[in-house]
Amino acid sequence: MNRIINRWRISILLVCLFSFPFQMKAGGEIDVQDVVFSHIKDAYSWHITEIGEHEITIPLPVIVKGETSGWHIFSSSRLDEGKEYEGFVLAREGKDAGKIVERSANGEWIRPLDLSLTKNACGLLFSCMLLSLSILGAARWYKRHPGEAPGGLMGAFDFVIDYIYEDVIKKGIGPDYRQFSSYLFTVFFFILFNNLLGVIPVFPGGVNLTGNITITMTLAFCTFVAVNLFGTKKYWKEVFWPETPLFLKVPMPIMPFVEFFGVLTKPFALMIRLFANIMAGHTIILALTSVIFITVSLGAWIHSSMTVVSVAFSVFMNCLELFVACLQAYIFTLLSANYIGAARIK
Repeated sequence: MNRIINRWRISILLVCLFSFPFQMKAGGEIDVQDVVFSHIKDAYSWHITEIGEHEITIPLPVIVKGETSGWHIFSSSRLDEGKEYEGFVLAREGKDAGKIVERSANGEWIRPLDLSLTKNACGLLFSCMLLSLSILGAARWYKRHPGEAPGGLMGAFDFVIDYIYEDVIKKGIGPDYRQFSSYLFTVFFFILFNNLLGVIPVFPGGVNLTGNITITMTLAFCTFVAVNLFGTKKYWKEVFWPETPLFLKVPMPIMPFVEFFGVLTKPFALMIRLFANIMAGHTIILALTSVIFITVSLGAWIHSSMTVVSVAFSVFMNCLELFVACLQAYIFTLLSANYIGAARIK
């Protein structure tokens, strides 16, 4: 039993050591802020781990267009350790910290047109490829086994599809559900796959896509378009001339303003809810894992005690984040279906 417990402790510590980029300060202390933000922020290389002082990363292609020098394509490793390459450098401070900049004709550092394949962009391509293969694989299985009940992983996949289709899309939208089902299925599985990949701490997981405000804003905007582009006349009548007492509409259009404000805040709430929940989960797990290394200098007894507490809380938070990953995909899809259904009133 003791051997099993020791093996589990060693396994958990190895995951903590090799999964996160723990940067050391000059005094040998852990830079917790750098640990957290290096995971949350985007980067021009994909960090794998560190062995001693050797950092293992995958350099990614940089594609930039200079102000006067035209297009440049090169590896991000050219910019390691503050090096300058073809007039471009990775900014270390200021508003463009972590971004590629170039020196303009008047001597100022400016941002070029940047179409580089960053870590988030590569993670997005990988998750889309994985999602496509999963959906096509499921479709292929159904084609080869008509009328046969799936089992195992396919059975779980079938259960999720059936639940989202019957209890979320159908009930949320109503009679016109078919034309929106493809979009809502895509949104649900896109968020679910990226949430789960973000929880996996080892390559190719660990990319904070749904904790990126740009991704959640794009998803919320797509729902905003689906709601308002396909809204019925009665829906827009309820927005600009709701069934309320006349004094709330004339001469001061109080209720029309409130209703129209609600049209704009719904996608904003979708965006912030998904972004905040996923980013907070990643931040808490990284902070708890950092406690193991912060307490090294406080003595063996304190360090051992805090390691047990930190590992226990990290495991608990990982389990909780797995639940939140599934829950947030469900909530985003459910609210999107309800918003679309409300706009399809006749």
